[in-house]
Amino acid sequence: MIPMRTGSEPTTARSALRARFWLSVWGLVWAIFGTAAFALVGRPGWAAACGVLWLVVTVDMTVIVKHMREGPHYQPGRNIPPYRPPESGPR
Repeated sequence: MIPMRTGSEPTTARSALRARFWLSVWGLVWAIFGTAAFALVGRPGWAAACGVLWLVVTVDMTVIVKHMREGPHYQPGRNIPPYRPPESGPR
């Protein structure tokens, strides 16, 4: 069976925000650990790189939480289908 495309996938696409959030938490923990560890062993370049990564992950988490709080208008729930069913049968 070939999956049917409706052509509206980009406008009805959904993102797994909870998964993105927890992956960001994991990245944040490692970025903080890396910044601290490299700063303690005297590697300022690697500590700065981890610090930049820490900043990027923090901004990403902020955007993710913002999208999660916007609610189902911007992020459809599980009960909303991902696309409109086709009006007619196969061509």
